[in-house]
Amino acid sequence: MSSLAEPPASRAPSRSPARSPALTPAPGPSRCGEGRRWNVSDAGEDDAQLRSVDLNDVIKLLENSDSKDLEKEQLKTLKKVVKRFENGLPLKDLAQVIEILNLCAEKMNEQEAFTEPLCELIKLCGLPFQKKKLSDEVSYSVAVSKSIAQLGYLMRVPSSQVRIQICKCVVSFYNTELPRKLLSGYQPTSANYKIQMAELGGLAETLILSLALVENQLTEKLWVLKALQHLSSSGVNCRLMMKAQAASRLCLYLNGVDPSGQLVFRSSEILWNLLENTSKEEFVNQLSSLECVHALKEAFVDLLMHGFRHYDRQLRNDLLVIATLLAENPAAPMIESGFTKLLIVLATFTEVKIPNPLVKGLKLTCSYEDFELKKLLFNVIGVLCKDSCAVQLSLFLFLLTLQLLSENDVMPALLYYVKPNQKPGFHDWSAAQYEELQLHAIAILASVAPLLVDKYLSCQANTLLLVFLEWCIGQDPFFGQGNSFHGTGGRGNKLAQMRYSLRVLRSVVSLYDDAVNLNLCDQGAISQLLDILKYAANKSKEKEDPTLLEVQADILFLLSALCENDLHRKELFSYEGVDILIPFIQMDPKKLHSGLGHNCLLFSALDCLWSCVIGCYIAEDYFLEKQGIFLLLDLLALKQKNLCNIILGVLVEFCDNPKTTSHISTWRGEKDQTAANLLIQLWRQEELELGVERDQYGRIVDMKRPIASSFQKQQEVIPMPANCPSFAIMEISENIRAKLYSLLCKLGFENLPGLSAKDFVTLAITRRYLDFKVGEVWSELCAELKEEFRPVASDEEALKVISEISEDTGRMIAALQTEVLESQHHQEIQEEQKTYTKIQAIHKQRETVNKSWENFLTRTSNYEALKKAKRLQEKSVEASRSKSKTQNGAVHSTDIKGLGTTV
Repeated sequence: MSSLAEPPASRAPSRSPARSPALTPAPGPSRCGEGRRWNVSDAGEDDAQLRSVDLNDVIKLLENSDSKDLEKEQLKTLKKVVKRFENGLPLKDLAQVIEILNLCAEKMNEQEAFTEPLCELIKLCGLPFQKKKLSDEVSYSVAVSKSIAQLGYLMRVPSSQVRIQICKCVVSFYNTELPRKLLSGYQPTSANYKIQMAELGGLAETLILSLALVENQLTEKLWVLKALQHLSSSGVNCRLMMKAQAASRLCLYLNGVDPSGQLVFRSSEILWNLLENTSKEEFVNQLSSLECVHALKEAFVDLLMHGFRHYDRQLRNDLLVIATLLAENPAAPMIESGFTKLLIVLATFTEVKIPNPLVKGLKLTCSYEDFELKKLLFNVIGVLCKDSCAVQLSLFLFLLTLQLLSENDVMPALLYYVKPNQKPGFHDWSAAQYEELQLHAIAILASVAPLLVDKYLSCQANTLLLVFLEWCIGQDPFFGQGNSFHGTGGRGNKLAQMRYSLRVLRSVVSLYDDAVNLNLCDQGAISQLLDILKYAANKSKEKEDPTLLEVQADILFLLSALCENDLHRKELFSYEGVDILIPFIQMDPKKLHSGLGHNCLLFSALDCLWSCVIGCYIAEDYFLEKQGIFLLLDLLALKQKNLCNIILGVLVEFCDNPKTTSHISTWRGEKDQTAANLLIQLWRQEELELGVERDQYGRIVDMKRPIASSFQKQQEVIPMPANCPSFAIMEISENIRAKLYSLLCKLGFENLPGLSAKDFVTLAITRRYLDFKVGEVWSELCAELKEEFRPVASDEEALKVISEISEDTGRMIAALQTEVLESQHHQEIQEEQKTYTKIQAIHKQRETVNKSWENFLTRTSNYEALKKAKRLQEKSVEASRSKSKTQNGAVHSTDIKGLGTTV
């Protein structure tokens, strides 16, 4: 950035024919734009005009106020200045022109004759600035930004004409039309140059502050707002305006007196630009005063009751959106101003048909704007019921909100839409519009119902919802439009209605209110929910859809909440429910990562199994008959971290049934894996993730803390109250080792099939898990005692003995592990020797066979060898005979006469 001093002059422009001032373009459209032409004046005439006035002399003349006779000369000179720059101000002269403007403004206090020259000079600032070189825009940027800022400061001049001209000048910044005439050797600055310099100079902030000067002048105020409307299209300007509290200042103008309606229109437009271009939190905070909320309410009511034009309705809806943002802010005095009550009444008056003076004479049409109004009013109710709002509001205001919702019949109004879509609704809404309102209302009902449980029950909402759900799975011809946000997945079916109705039930059932749940179950909700679940599961087989998966997950949750801790309801669920649950547990593991919602569905099914089956022997036995334990172990064998915890919990609970352990022992996985082997593998995997110290063979390394995780060892000793669990206790619920230990206890630690030596090494640790955990607790206790005070000798001796017992247990297990490994090593050596002996016998047998074969070949090919073999045979036969001769016994020859073979 250069200083305000004038930069070196550029070289004189070339006098090529294309740029010759003697050549003017012919009439007609030019290539620069439709109907636009650049006329270049005669160079000699321009130079004479430029030399006719020296701005420095003009400044000196205006500064000289000794004689009143100079006024005419000063005015004449100002006229020459205006004439000189009628085609635009060069950047190098802008600072001096602004100085002249300030001098004229000072003289206006005493001499009104300077008003017109001042306005003419301000008008010149609205023309495109002129530059000689491309670099002039950068070189003069600081001077230009300061000069434009000075225009804003001129709003202090107590002249309506001057203020309006300043605003017109600012508006002209956004006019990209080029001047018809250019100074010789100059070019206009870029189209956005003035806008950028206005941002740099902070003009928008100055104009916001100037609103206080035109508070009672409607025309001037409207012009300032028009200029601000243009300026607020920029994020930089919006941030500057917010520094001057623009949102709160403009909000107060919304209900100002203006027959033309421009005041509320321009103010709301600027507010919208501020909302879009700045921080939402800052915007809402500025509007959260009681005065602003009152002004917003009065403007909204005026447009609601007296606005009949399309434009009025749009503006009304815009203000309602801003009001909704304020309703999200607990600090905004919406209840104190009566705005909250008004909005609630407006949202319900067409459904409940109860006369209310707040809406007397109000009628909604079937226009698109009124339809949008209805949806926005529903949205306000949803905002008022949000949990975040309820938490941040004071208890008194929260109770007031609930009272308003209850007194103004919000519950009956929303339940009005919980009915089959036989005909279009009231107000002649189209089928698509009624469906969108219906889905929106039921979605809001899911937020309202948990807050107004008594009203919910008194309106028989459970009955309405169950009847509506029955219609959703019925065969009635209905084709949803599915056009709205809430209608996603519901085109050509009733899935959207089913989904949001189930959400309402889920919201109230999750309260675990006995009255609500009993009311549901008394109406046969369990059997009906099972029918809907079966319907959704069958539809899902045809085409997997996220909406169907969500519906199934919600139904499973509802069944879990209704059946938990109630044996009779579990018996109602048992046979049919187990048959439906089994396919969910048999889900293809590849689907869990599809992103459609199968993961959530499986978790819901496992939760339903835990709540609806476990604890009811009828359901448990039927689940075992269906080989459910095998399916759970198949899932567990996937070793997915997020599934293991809940599956192990279910298995531990199932083990209370004496038939379960035999099913677990019978199960075989891939490669004939046993359940015991699977559980021990999961134990090793868990310890690896926890960073428990083990050597390469899996043996204990740290005798003092054999099962402590790496994170647990990093924790410092923090004395805890007696009613607070220590870290060693908390750690039990944060991993699956306790569940694995419980399962192995149920199976027994002896005679477990399918275990290797490595498994037995791990099993030795698992078997003493509880002893090690007790040792950890005592270790923490000793550390806490030493932090607080010194134990007496007897206590210290007792603590020492307890610590030694824990260490001795660790050493004993380590010795046992070593013994197991040595036994395994010895067994491997013995097996190796047996294998080697077997190999030797095989080799010896092969040698004997080979030798026999060689003898045979020799006898066959060598007659002498054959005779020798015959003699040896006879000799052997003779030697085998008994020496004592048998009395009177016949002697048989062993030779076969006439034999010709060699074998």
